[in-house]
This record gives sequence, C-alpha cells and structure tokens, in this order.
Amino acid sequence: MSAHCQLTGSKPAFGNRVSHSHRRTSRRFDPNIQRKRYWLPSEGRYVRLVLSAKGIKTVDVIGIEAAVARVRARGNRV
Repeated sequence: MSAHCQLTGSKPAFGNRVSHSHRRTSRRFDPNIQRKRYWLPSEGRYVRLVLSAKGIKTVDVIGIEAAVARVRARGNRV
C-alpha cells in the first residue's frame, strides 16, 4: 500500500536526520495512513478508503457522499 491519502493527496515528505554532531542523513516523513470502511447509502454498499488521519477528520466534517465525490474527482476508483 503506497503511503498517500486518497482524499487529501498527502504523500511522504523528505528531509534530513540531524545528529548531535550535526551530520545530516536522509529521512522520510510518512503521513498517518489508515484503511477505513464507510457505508455509502446512495450505492447501498461499503467503500474502503485509504485515508490520512486528517482525511478521516475531513470525512467527519463534509460527509461520506461529498468525500467520495472528491476522491472520484481526483481520478481514483472507489
């Protein structure tokens, strides 16, 4: 499973680890990705979405119907 959110589109960010001696090595900041299942009343079925924690909160605010419409507008299959 790739580490990106279907709703918000957040992906891993890259940066540096900085040691005590200030040497820098590459690192990766992954979003908090969860697989979540929602009931979609308009289609009478469950949909499984791969969302970040922020994406889950967004679904709580705008509702699953609007969230699925946004995911489909991004070009993802649901």
